[in-house]
Amino acid sequence: MRTIQWAFAALLATAAADSNLTDKSRNILPSAFKPPQVFRNTNLVRNINLDKSYPRETINVVVENIDAKAQSEYYLPFVAGDIARIGALEVRDKKDAATGPFAAEVVEVDPYSATEYYKITFPTPLAPKAQITLAISYYALSALNPKPSQLNSQNDKQYVHYAFSAYAPSAYATANQKTKLKLSTTDVPDAPSLPASLNTEGKTDPQKQGSTYIYGPYVDVPAGATQDTHVRYEYTHPLPHSSLLERDVEISHWGGNAAFEERHWLSNRAATLKNQFSRVAYQQAAYYNPPSTALKELRYPLAIGSQDAYFIDDIGNVSTSRFRSNLREANLELKPRYPMFGGWNYSFKTGWNSDLGSVVRALKGKSDEFVLKVPFFEGPKLSEGMEYERAVVRVILPEGAKILTWDTTVPVVSNTTSLHRTFMDTVGRTTLTLTSINLVDELRDRELIVTYEYPFSARFRKPVVTTLGLFVVYMASYVIGNLDVRIGNKGKVA
Repeated sequence: MRTIQWAFAALLATAAADSNLTDKSRNILPSAFKPPQVFRNTNLVRNINLDKSYPRETINVVVENIDAKAQSEYYLPFVAGDIARIGALEVRDKKDAATGPFAAEVVEVDPYSATEYYKITFPTPLAPKAQITLAISYYALSALNPKPSQLNSQNDKQYVHYAFSAYAPSAYATANQKTKLKLSTTDVPDAPSLPASLNTEGKTDPQKQGSTYIYGPYVDVPAGATQDTHVRYEYTHPLPHSSLLERDVEISHWGGNAAFEERHWLSNRAATLKNQFSRVAYQQAAYYNPPSTALKELRYPLAIGSQDAYFIDDIGNVSTSRFRSNLREANLELKPRYPMFGGWNYSFKTGWNSDLGSVVRALKGKSDEFVLKVPFFEGPKLSEGMEYERAVVRVILPEGAKILTWDTTVPVVSNTTSLHRTFMDTVGRTTLTLTSINLVDELRDRELIVTYEYPFSARFRKPVVTTLGLFVVYMASYVIGNLDVRIGNKGKVA
């Protein structure tokens, strides 16, 4: 599977914002590894949000150092295999908003191990008996599964199944914890009850409060303990999934333009149709617009000032699109050639241009150095959410430019610098390629900042080379045109 293959690349990733260099070292632990019991969770509250097509988990935990020495490495466990679907894991100090995200990396464990870990490193070691409140957040891709997996009718309701543990994942003993599950509906036909003996207050879990299900409180939960459960609820919406997103940002100082292009390979993980698709039934349903598992349109909010938008798929230009750009907004509304029901795929590319001054500025006092600031990726913005298995972003700078630094808060698993050759280039354009995995659309507004040097002499390389090339062609034409290639005597004819 593509996800598992790219999970190994995630071993190089960090959730920290400063990731200018790919760290090629790995932490390899034996299958019998268990984190040292130097911490204790005094209080833990976990929130699981199921409003969208992917779960978002947030864990707020008060961690106490129970060791005699200062400690700085905190481990977060996951079931083997699940860690390949975890994306955008971030850890912050909940009581210190000014502090950036902590370094977090996947620890490579022996393949026979049943547990895999994220290692979280505190900026400063936690002193003995001291406490810190961690805010841990992450997303789980492809975690919702339609049940049943097929629909009898195009307009049937869809129910999805989500399996989880009532106990929050922890490598340390927890004194007190609670889990809250937030759903988007009250139509929940299956949510098994847990024994009341587990709950500190003697209540049967889950406790229902509208569309929120509460598990706990639980006290004195051992390290690594799990309490498997699940929930099956109504979710008649598409489950959009992108196996690959390729994004190009091409900068032209001569043209004063920034060209953007994104190529998507989409699929819908919703329940498939048991019978053949009926165009008649689909058109009839359009009059009252009931909830549907079909993905019918994609909305692209773009930066103000965007222009020249296009929408192309494997067949060619798609006319079922609408682009609106004014002083207040720029929106691109796309409609695929067909509604994407469960199990259906669609690949396309879209692009647009922006004024260079809106994304690039010169550094103060340095006429040869520039800063580029663009979104790491954009993509459609859907109410159901969009998940990306893999994203490859290329920043193509002018010929002769040199990358000085780059920075983004999106976790990056690899980065390379190469040359990209296009029409009339000599040595090629400097290109920065960044690869990320397990992203969601909630990260679409995070910025990518690239600082580069573009010498004054390099700006005239192309016009000089073009001029010299044309001059050589003209001179060659002149010389060849004046060559005497006749055979025989060259005397004058009377």
